[in-house]
Amino acid sequence: MTRPVIPIPKTPSPPFPLLVKRAPIIAGFGRGSSAIGCPTANIPIEALSEADKLDTGVYFGWCKIHPVDTRKDVHQRQDGTQVEFKYGDGLRNEVDINTVLPMVMSLGWNPFFKNKEKAPEIHVIHKFPETFYGAELTFNILGYIRPELDYTSVESLIKDIGIDIEVAKDSLATEGYQSYKEQVHNVK
Repeated sequence: MTRPVIPIPKTPSPPFPLLVKRAPIIAGFGRGSSAIGCPTANIPIEALSEADKLDTGVYFGWCKIHPVDTRKDVHQRQDGTQVEFKYGDGLRNEVDINTVLPMVMSLGWNPFFKNKEKAPEIHVIHKFPETFYGAELTFNILGYIRPELDYTSVESLIKDIGIDIEVAKDSLATEGYQSYKEQVHNVK
């Protein structure tokens, strides 16, 4: 399988930018961190109203995590494992939360893992000291990196995720995408 090269325009072009405000971060399958070393903030597909209009694949943009409150509780994943929801507690203000950070988003079925449901999984390009299940995520989608692929090995998936992250960082560093940080920053 060959990774397609899709040119990134100098500025977002329709249907972008798309803005999603304060989507709840839910427990996913637990594979992002453990299986591939790329933790994701999963949101319900219903929070991404444009999901049916978007092709499956990898997208990029800006995001901001909003803490919800300081309670903590435990939820159960579909596989039965327990996940502590901290709602953003333990994250640092203006470093981890309430600041705009780059992101990549996988939207699709994740054929390598044989998902039964279409899911948006967002990797915030930042190292966090704590998990933030239960917090809320505001993000914009500014561009499309590549289509969803069915990988033959976890190593090839991990390699492509690394390339996706670099494409996102390089694109977001350009003048044509920098101004869209404000769109996310202004959501309270």
